[in-house]
Amino acid sequence: MSIHPTAIVSSKAELGSNVSIGPYSIIGDDVILHDEVRVASHCVIEGPSEFGRGSVFFPFVSAGQPPQDLKYSGERSWLRAGERNTFREFTTLHRGTEGGGNLTEIGSDNLFMAQAHVAHDCRIGDHVILANGATLAGHVIVEDYATIGAYAGVHQFCRVGKHAFIGGYSVVVKDALPFARTVGNHAKCYGQNTLGLRRRKFSGEEISRITHAFRLLLAAKLNTSQAVEAIKRELSGFPEIDYLVEFIETSERGVTK
Repeated sequence: MSIHPTAIVSSKAELGSNVSIGPYSIIGDDVILHDEVRVASHCVIEGPSEFGRGSVFFPFVSAGQPPQDLKYSGERSWLRAGERNTFREFTTLHRGTEGGGNLTEIGSDNLFMAQAHVAHDCRIGDHVILANGATLAGHVIVEDYATIGAYAGVHQFCRVGKHAFIGGYSVVVKDALPFARTVGNHAKCYGQNTLGLRRRKFSGEEISRITHAFRLLLAAKLNTSQAVEAIKRELSGFPEIDYLVEFIETSERGVTK
């Protein structure tokens, strides 16, 4: 373990093996840092919060602070993050509120670029990228392998589906479809994210099925319900298609088209 003499580490914090804390960083009460976590200079990590093995904090990260929610009245809440997450400069991560189960939860292997913001009660999966200045309002769900571009904002209670791409400076006010490119203010869906799917090793057959589903959904002059029924008739039984249909059918805010 390596703790710089100028760092302040609470006696109520729990540090694993090979943890390093840089100059002038503060580790507060009820913070758990698992093995091989690296905290650079001038970071502030408050609790209750927990960060998994191999996580990296660049300078000036603020994590585990109380939520920016006027309904919050000091109740005990948590921020929990998995393994190998990277938090770049000035990232902010807030704990949960009673209205969201008192928990902000982050998976593993995610990249939060400089000035990214994760608000209270968000749920983030694995292999997610938030580019510089990307902002999640409260209660947002971001599923695995999604990418949110620079300075994009996602409205509270929205979902971003698996393998979705949100373009820079976009304003997302409805659920962003999985496998899709969603761009603009207010955001619109521009079809399947073919390049991203290829990078994630989707087969040609899978991409063709997803492309056909988006043609039915976006270009066939069908309303959403009609398009979903057409997708079921023509493409059901494939995991990626069944997931797309379930995502649409379970949307509470509506989906971006």
